[in-house]
Amino acid sequence: MTSYGYARVSTIAQDAQAQVDALTAAGVAVDHVVVEHASGTRSDRPLLVDLLGRLVEGDTLTVWRLDRLGRSTTHLVETVRELETRGVEFRSLSEHIDTTTPTGKLMLGLFALLAEFERDLIAERTAAGLAAARADGKTLGRRSKVNPRQVRHIHDLVRQGRSQRDIAALTGLSRAVVGRVVRNEIPSLAAHQPQPDPMDRP
Repeated sequence: MTSYGYARVSTIAQDAQAQVDALTAAGVAVDHVVVEHASGTRSDRPLLVDLLGRLVEGDTLTVWRLDRLGRSTTHLVETVRELETRGVEFRSLSEHIDTTTPTGKLMLGLFALLAEFERDLIAERTAAGLAAARADGKTLGRRSKVNPRQVRHIHDLVRQGRSQRDIAALTGLSRAVVGRVVRNEIPSLAAHQPQPDPMDRP
């Protein structure tokens, strides 16, 4: 059973010594403290990933503060829950969270509720934003790299009887993109599609 510590600062210019001192004062051996220089919003924190992978049943992971470990409340809870399933204990010194105690487990449960609340709020705001955009007639989704001039050119070539393979070669676009333009499957280009000629209707 080994006690590990994880300290993180956002830039190399910042000093992690205060975190290291707090971790060693809490009983973590200095050679078991991992210090990483990375923004808290980054998902690619290789030293943390490596440390989490090395932890085994009976080990303890200690951080100075919760925001040193998680990118968000949701990410934090998911990480600690995953450790719990592996039999790894977790401590956060500033918030006095220790999953070896009933109080610590209760606090972690409260954080889990907050994470669920956070997810629901994000989902609700996203849905409201999409509904408002549709109501305003805004086009949703990524803007296509195909420009209106290319759309007109593609349809001119179609009227000339050119195949989609030929059109792709002439325009430098892929056959798949040409096909989507011809079938009007790119929402951001809908306004630039040619309107059908009334004389062509049966």
